[in-house]
Amino acid sequence: MEYVSNKETLVGWRRTWHEIIFEADTPAGKAFDVTLITLILSSVLLVMVDSVAHIHQQWGEALRWFEWGFTLLFSLEYLMRLNCVTRPLAYATSFYGVIDLLAILPSYLGLVVAGSQYLMAVRVLRVLRVFRIFKLTQYLAEANLLLRALRASLPKIVVFTLTVSTLVIVIGSVMYVIEGPENGFTSIPIGIYWAIVTLTTVGFGDVTPKSGLGQMFACIVMILGYGIIAVPTGIVTAELTREARESFKKVSTQACMSCSLDGHDADAAYCKACGAKL
Repeated sequence: MEYVSNKETLVGWRRTWHEIIFEADTPAGKAFDVTLITLILSSVLLVMVDSVAHIHQQWGEALRWFEWGFTLLFSLEYLMRLNCVTRPLAYATSFYGVIDLLAILPSYLGLVVAGSQYLMAVRVLRVLRVFRIFKLTQYLAEANLLLRALRASLPKIVVFTLTVSTLVIVIGSVMYVIEGPENGFTSIPIGIYWAIVTLTTVGFGDVTPKSGLGQMFACIVMILGYGIIAVPTGIVTAELTREARESFKKVSTQACMSCSLDGHDADAAYCKACGAKL
């Protein structure tokens, strides 16, 4: 890995603000993040309350001013985050960077697309920072284990999904032939819809087989559905078990001053994403 030069290390007020904004190891940093989470939860609650018709009619104007107040604060915070890392693009394209941007975009989008401001509820995802803020490193480690298991399961899940997709097309086509339009199966897509609802054991009941043969076929599909549901669970469980058997390293809450990535190994000297010195 190519390591970032020490010349790019933050100095002066940028380093100070990096520790406050991105770290939770100092009283100032923890106070900043706790305040931030409080503001995030308050803004999400505000959006939820504003969606209630009679509250919106009576207090809509005041709530709108509060929403813009939160948006401006989060916009300023986002700009500060970009300014307090040596590689702003790396932070902007990271998971938290994208979430931070999505938290402020709906308000500005609402100026041209009516109703899009209610998408600000996505801000609640920013509360995920609580794992770092309160030094819940064991949860960070467990989250990393889960992510590795899900990533390892992805190829198997894709094959499973393609197989199920083929199966529902076949089941839907057969049910269309058995029942026909007179029993509500007006097309093969409707049959596929019924197959998906039945295989997943949701059972809306808006389309149901009426003939004896159709009902018998439906029973087979229902039983098949129980077996299918267990497959992805078993795949992920197997990967989780395999990952748990491997050596498990402690992680720290220290954030990289270059790209803002956290969750590094406790003894790491360099960022595992960009190579900057920690």
